[in-house]
Amino acid sequence: MPALGFGAMVLSPGVYGEVDDARGERALRAALDAGATFIDTSDGYGVDGHNERLVGRALRGRRDEVVVATKFGFRLPEGVEPHPFPVGYAFGELAVNADPAHVRGYAEASLRELGTDRIDLYYPHYPDPRVPFTDTVGAVAELIKAGTVRHLGLSNVTAAQLRAAHAVHPVAAVQVEWSMWRPVEPGLLAAARELGVGIVPWSPLGNGFLTGTVNALEDGDFRHNAPRFDAANLKSNNDRYAPIRAIAAELDITPAQLALAWLLHQDEHTVPIPGSRTPAHIEENLLAARVKLDEEVATRLDAALSEAKVEGGTLL
Repeated sequence: MPALGFGAMVLSPGVYGEVDDARGERALRAALDAGATFIDTSDGYGVDGHNERLVGRALRGRRDEVVVATKFGFRLPEGVEPHPFPVGYAFGELAVNADPAHVRGYAEASLRELGTDRIDLYYPHYPDPRVPFTDTVGAVAELIKAGTVRHLGLSNVTAAQLRAAHAVHPVAAVQVEWSMWRPVEPGLLAAARELGVGIVPWSPLGNGFLTGTVNALEDGDFRHNAPRFDAANLKSNNDRYAPIRAIAAELDITPAQLALAWLLHQDEHTVPIPGSRTPAHIEENLLAARVKLDEEVATRLDAALSEAKVEGGTLL
């Protein structure tokens, strides 16, 4: 695994506004060329499998260089009942179906979209509120036994769910929202360390906020649904994170590089997955793996973060 991977969600339209496939493929190839050989996608990113297809095209001829992770449960075939659960964004809820009866079909659809014969890391995207979580995990374990999937991942789970899943089949990684503006739940981190499970922080740049460049949102930007990006909250949050941006300037690195280096400093088994559409930004982000934070800087950052009380909630 590389120190930093690449989150492909931003390459589908409707996330941070419009984007065309040619630009998305260029971004993915730039990520691979720069060393981000761990690519994260999902059957639920984009419309009707768009993001997985995009990843598959970009990886043609380079599949053996890459660890491909995808997630399931959002792209429901006709006739499969959605199981809603509440979220903190303006639309109020999302819906999944992780019934084990459908898991093989989800995997087969992802394999077709990705144009590959295996999924390296396979996650239930969210626990299904109507299905015992260990039943879903057991279905993925069957795919591992068959060779369709190499490793089991979990996404957006509690410490108790991680422990229960690990008792069914060894978990390779757990994906969780974690960044300078969304702390990880201490019990989950402790359970992952105890069980030898890697951590994959999603949204490690706070949906782009931690780049220090987001002052307003364009039309069509998914972040309009996020309370933290409400105009008043966004201004307040930018003001509160000014001391952290100042530390980045002092170190002669970008705010994004500092945010990623801080995450890498938290745990050696952590692989953040920042996403970007711009090759120069991708390469810049990946240089964060070379930034070493000494204890004095780490202590100052922790103090600054403890004072930076964020206005508004996040997805979960």
